[in-house]
Amino acid sequence: MKTKVIKIYETGSVDVLKIEEIEIGKPSSNEVLIEHSYAGLNFIDINQRRGSYPLKKLPQIMGMEASGIIKEVGQNVSKFKIGDKVTHCMNLGSYSKLMILNQEKVIRLKNDVNLNIAAASTLQGLTAQYLINQSYKLKPNDTVLIHAIAGGVGQILCQWAKNIGAYVIGTVSNPNKEKIAKINGCDFIINYSENSFDEKVLEITEKKGVDVIYDSVGKDTFFKGIKCLAPKGRIVSFGVSSGPIDPININLLRSFSGSIATGGLNTYIKDTNEMQNNADTFFDLILKKEINIDITNEFYIDEIQKAQLSLEKRKTTGSVILKF
Repeated sequence: MKTKVIKIYETGSVDVLKIEEIEIGKPSSNEVLIEHSYAGLNFIDINQRRGSYPLKKLPQIMGMEASGIIKEVGQNVSKFKIGDKVTHCMNLGSYSKLMILNQEKVIRLKNDVNLNIAAASTLQGLTAQYLINQSYKLKPNDTVLIHAIAGGVGQILCQWAKNIGAYVIGTVSNPNKEKIAKINGCDFIINYSENSFDEKVLEITEKKGVDVIYDSVGKDTFFKGIKCLAPKGRIVSFGVSSGPIDPININLLRSFSGSIATGGLNTYIKDTNEMQNNADTFFDLILKKEINIDITNEFYIDEIQKAQLSLEKRKTTGSVILKF
């Protein structure tokens, strides 16, 4: 049985992404065969392609998120049956029409959840879930700063934070993204191409600062962020889209009892039951229309180079998906 895949043989620009057909086998006793309908496109894909997040081996099929239908099950599979709607994330090799995975790494979807929504939001939604509930337990009336608030994770974080009852400040790079942040309920929007966000945050909060910062940008924002933390405030670093963060002198935080947390989704999906429960919590918010997933860009899988370049150059907002 053959399947279309996106593979790289070396790290580099989008030119290293190759479209191929490969043979795929049968699922073993605890595995399922998924026919993907959509794959999600995330910044982790770009960091892996560029070599910022080194891969263990090359060549490698790319992609970290996809959704589809179970086509075959191994003899010991108890969690799924043929025809089930499923999604998954953080499984390298997801840019593949057909994919075999251990059943413990797959998330069951309710029939009401659309597969395009699942591919657009599983990784981002589970990321938002641990950021808001584990990295810093967000509470009503907390003041939060969300960088890249018009991006996929940023939009989910904003809506979830407003649902909890927090006051949300968000940073964007252009007026179009300001409109998106406003639609999602952001209370105060800072265009960092026009203002220094740390100075603006202190002005907005009357020099009190923010209780938590969710920072996926890294190098360009991290140290400025520390300057606008409130006493006992926390900065949560969960991405480095602008580059790695320089070494930090921890004494910068001591005077106001500030703290730093780092985020990595893999920690929160190792246990299959925790992963399923967190996913159910997130997708239920979507079904209740308390969180809206903004799919602004949909590409065919053959357009992978164009799709990744659009995300890399920050020409996209919301979620980007690839259609098989």
